[in-house]
Amino acid sequence: MSSGHAPSSTTALEGGDDAVLPFAVEALDLRGRAVRLGPSIDTILRRHGYPDPVARLIGEASALTALLGSALKLEGRFQLQTKSDGPVGLLVVDFEAPDRLRATARFEAEAVAALGPKARAAELMGRGHLAMTIDQGPTQSRYQGVVPLDGQGLEEAAHQYFRQSEQIPTLVRLAVAEQMEGGESRWRAGGLLVQFLPTSPDRLRQADLPPGDAPEGHDILTGQPGEDDAWTEARSLVGTIEDHELIDPAVSSERLLYRLFHERGVRVFEPQGLVERCRCSQERVMGMIRSFSPQERRDMVADDGSIAITCEFCSRRYVLDPAAVEQEIAAAS
Repeated sequence: MSSGHAPSSTTALEGGDDAVLPFAVEALDLRGRAVRLGPSIDTILRRHGYPDPVARLIGEASALTALLGSALKLEGRFQLQTKSDGPVGLLVVDFEAPDRLRATARFEAEAVAALGPKARAAELMGRGHLAMTIDQGPTQSRYQGVVPLDGQGLEEAAHQYFRQSEQIPTLVRLAVAEQMEGGESRWRAGGLLVQFLPTSPDRLRQADLPPGDAPEGHDILTGQPGEDDAWTEARSLVGTIEDHELIDPAVSSERLLYRLFHERGVRVFEPQGLVERCRCSQERVMGMIRSFSPQERRDMVADDGSIAITCEFCSRRYVLDPAAVEQEIAAAS
């Protein structure tokens, strides 16, 4: 996941919230991205009034989606989705290139409350699967990677995804918190993704070992014997990050990266802005309604004689006249 933008120094104008910052540490053969979510994630979470544990889970998923989805170049869509047997049975986060982010979740309120306000992501999701889907349009093949959820959080699931799907040594850190800003409480989220992409012959020979041929006890993610020294150093440095550094508005992504890698030299690239924006529209709603049978459409008519559809992502309500709907469907057939 390297960036095609021109590099800049860490003393350049620092990026703020709702942005992904690509970076590189050539001395350690590292590439990565840092993300800060401010107003965008606060809007997503407050719109639905999610319980705090669910809000933190959605914040983590949104930060992870932004880190991965921003690898798309000019167009396309990246979706992260979980389906599981825990209190949060469904979680969906969409990233539409180049900058649109939206998220939603379905959960059992009583089960979430029973876990308490500090419930962990693993408890909320339970067992099921995490799917990551890349759709870059009709001219390219759709790709989906799936990993099981077996009582782990999103960071661990992301590590498992890269280990089994791409076999790229990867570290992911995610953090979410509600903070006081200007006398008001606001949600913030942040994340860091670091990947080891060696270029030297010695490092390539070691990093490219298939799992079956790796030395006994070797694991590119857990730091067991046989690990490249550069990756060991990177893991140690990333391990010093505290959650508050990923979300503190006073600690920019540039400053965090400089603190971590200044001795090795870190280059940052042009930041990529993010916005909270839904994909729903009147046309998309009509497309969905056309997929139902005539009887199903009649069953959708409410007591007031209208068809009302509410978007699960942005809560926008669409109210349609059934007669107009049938006329439009007849005209299109």
